[in-house]
Amino acid sequence: MTPDETTERSTVSPSASTRTVRYDLGHEAWRLPQTGEPVELTGVVHYPADLGTGRHPLIVLLHGLHDTCADRKADAARTAAERDGDDAAYEAATAKLSAWPCAPGTPVLPSERGYDYLGRELAAQGFVVVSVGANGINASSLWGDDNAAARADLINRHLRMWQELSSKDRGELAGKFTDPATGAARQVGFAHHVDMGNVGIMGHSRAGAGVTWQAADSHRGQWPKGVDVKAVAALAPAYNVMTEDMSNYTITRTPFATFRGTCDGQVGGEALWFAADAAEGNRSGFYRFAVHGANHNFFNTQWSPRSRQVAASDDATPVEGHPGQCTDREGAAPARRLTEPQQRHVAVTYLGAFFRRHLLGDTGQDRILTGARHPDAAITDVDVTTAATP
Repeated sequence: MTPDETTERSTVSPSASTRTVRYDLGHEAWRLPQTGEPVELTGVVHYPADLGTGRHPLIVLLHGLHDTCADRKADAARTAAERDGDDAAYEAATAKLSAWPCAPGTPVLPSERGYDYLGRELAAQGFVVVSVGANGINASSLWGDDNAAARADLINRHLRMWQELSSKDRGELAGKFTDPATGAARQVGFAHHVDMGNVGIMGHSRAGAGVTWQAADSHRGQWPKGVDVKAVAALAPAYNVMTEDMSNYTITRTPFATFRGTCDGQVGGEALWFAADAAEGNRSGFYRFAVHGANHNFFNTQWSPRSRQVAASDDATPVEGHPGQCTDREGAAPARRLTEPQQRHVAVTYLGAFFRRHLLGDTGQDRILTGARHPDAAITDVDVTTAATP
């Protein structure tokens, strides 16, 4: 086994122990600058159990568009209305499922917890990882470029709080961490242990457009003082393909990776081409990964059937007469359908390699990022296209 192989395998099977806390400043803690609509400021944080004496890169994860309230009665009513063709009943049920804040007594659908598997793995590799809630944006009236801009604003809002906590041990997050299971207060010494000059961001679905907007060359001036985004990943991104100003998405100074499954039933192949346009002229490294047999929802556990969560589904399109095969909404070449654990394993491998390379300087990941090595070949094929070597 070579040193490079040892480094690469650590992205899949880390052994370091991790801890998890969360913060919740309220369902209406922030207001959208564009409309004044309320948005929560919540996050679940995965971090190394031993923060040591140095600073750890921060990775921010952001979910995309999904229902906001886990109202099972409304979910059943919507299903029945769709079956019966009752448009009025369908809209009434959808309004309950996509409200913000949720009605009293109705649980919040915690989409930010859907990346716990990824957060834990990245934390074991030495990162501090925060997955933030965006239900308020999902329930808002914003669409297209305005929606992407709002998600970028939300990311910057959280980054500002983390910058204050890390540099000064004060601000809105000081003393606000709790145990996710019990709600008991937890004291964690993040101050001076988070490297805000070495930040990565990942957005899934609509948040893929949001992180591309946030990291665009033209928007770097909106990053909080002391924050430097060094790597951005768009996972199954849903872009506004009708945008008239690509400068709002153009990234030439930051390493950029985009991922899409060949069985994605929600986002078409235009996502990869839009991302390529956004990365035209990128001097820092641009990567496209096409994961055979992956759909849209399995990247988020809360959106996937095994969770038994409201609105969870498998969005892959089955291939008639070929059990176990799937395609996307555009009829891409059939592939063997991945299971939920398999798809997430691939996500951990390639996202881990990307962030390790560009936040930790781990050149042992280059063979994965350029397609020279395929560590998950026993699971599925991953087509890798790179516009520039790391």
